[in-house]
Amino acid sequence: MLVNFGYFLLVLNFILYAIGFFKNRKSYKIFTAYLLLIITVELTSYILIKLHVSNLFMSHFYFIGQFILLSFFYSNLIKDEFQKKTIKIGFVLVLLTLAIQYGVKSELFLKFNLYEIFITSFLLIIYATFHFYNMLDGKKEFYFVNMGILLYLFSSTILFLIGNLTAKFSKDVSMITWTVNVILVIVYHLFFLYEWKVSYLKRNKAQIID
Repeated sequence: MLVNFGYFLLVLNFILYAIGFFKNRKSYKIFTAYLLLIITVELTSYILIKLHVSNLFMSHFYFIGQFILLSFFYSNLIKDEFQKKTIKIGFVLVLLTLAIQYGVKSELFLKFNLYEIFITSFLLIIYATFHFYNMLDGKKEFYFVNMGILLYLFSSTILFLIGNLTAKFSKDVSMITWTVNVILVIVYHLFFLYEWKVSYLKRNKAQIID
């Protein structure tokens, strides 16, 4: 039930943000593409499960795709030159190290990659913190989206790393980790929905009328 509600919020958010895709700025378009990425990964993973095929490799498309799109998202939002350089350097280094890692150990493609999960999430948390700091005395653009990203990535990364280490010892712990993560996903998408409501509802309604 909780999972289905999370899927509902994801699809709803994508539809709502897609309405204003062509008439909003680049950061809005990138964020909408990010929502499309999540839908694509979730749908593909679901189909693979139904076909009784392992879908673990889809996690790489999710984490790397998320890192790429949200790096572009924050690079577009952030104006500070030092912060923009940090994002660009982090972007290149992460993709380079991951390419080397998969080149050396191709078998990792069929497993969860803890380094991939940690490094991509950790850097995105830093970028979200940059944007949050900049908004303290600047324009509060994507304020609630940023809060959702910061909260979800910080909580889910810790949860996943702990859950991955303890799952070998207890199935109950694994189930608790899964349930809490589903709740975090719902909260995550509620932040996105609220952002659309307070920042884009009137604007996108006008676009529909036009």
